[in-house]
Amino acid sequence: MAVRSRGAWRRLLLLLLLAGSAASPAEEGGGRREAGGGEHGEEAARPHHDSPYGTITSEFYDLRYLSEEGYPFPTAPPVDPFAKIRVDDCGKTKGCFRYGKPGCNAETCDYFLSYRRIGADVEFELSADTDGWVAVGFSSDKKMGGDDVMACVHDDNGRVRIQHFYNVGQWAKEIQRNPARDEEGVFENNRVTCRFKRPVYVPREETIVDLHLSWYYLFAWGPAIQGSITRHDIDSPPVSERVVSIYKYEDIFMPSAAYQTFSSPFCLLLIVALTFYLLMGTP
Repeated sequence: MAVRSRGAWRRLLLLLLLAGSAASPAEEGGGRREAGGGEHGEEAARPHHDSPYGTITSEFYDLRYLSEEGYPFPTAPPVDPFAKIRVDDCGKTKGCFRYGKPGCNAETCDYFLSYRRIGADVEFELSADTDGWVAVGFSSDKKMGGDDVMACVHDDNGRVRIQHFYNVGQWAKEIQRNPARDEEGVFENNRVTCRFKRPVYVPREETIVDLHLSWYYLFAWGPAIQGSITRHDIDSPPVSERVVSIYKYEDIFMPSAAYQTFSSPFCLLLIVALTFYLLMGTP
């Protein structure tokens, strides 16, 4: 029994030695790499694993940001800027009202409005020298009160919003039902400018008029506080001299107060007479 036990232990010890000798070359090779490779040795000794996540991410990056030639794709184009209002079409393909200095345009008039029919809609363009709001009112008379009003309001966030109001006496009440669509607006160079459409025909309602009928147009603009309109800039805002038909395009100029005095022929004649009198002196 003792002899057999010693033989069994010898066989077991021999098996362990053989197993150890089979693993030692790899360990010795690893030791040689660590001793002689430094950082490179560590990188070589470190097992290299492929990451499915890393592979997918890199492929997505390549497809998303690189073209087939390997160049980055261009960035997305910016939003279309506000198209400037054309005044050379006034009286031809659209009607215009200009208030301000003689010869002014949509960017220099104190107030500017244009209108034109597009299918079942009327497109309006408004612009005024203000940092608050610009509006047009549709009235059965030349007075404020009981009027359908469309206003472009510059808010504190820099946006220009199209709002619908109804004049109750001298107070403009905002109406939630807004007939405007295709709205766009911009605030640049201390001017509020906007463009929108509203239908020609609307269901009969007190606060919204049918534009196929003729109305007096009320023109107004003024400051805004936190996106809310306040009293207009001038005490007596301009009004169209006669009712306006959307089926007739005219280019109408209205001189502002600063130019009304000198635009009258009588006033010009009076100035010439006074100048002559001062130069010649009294007899």
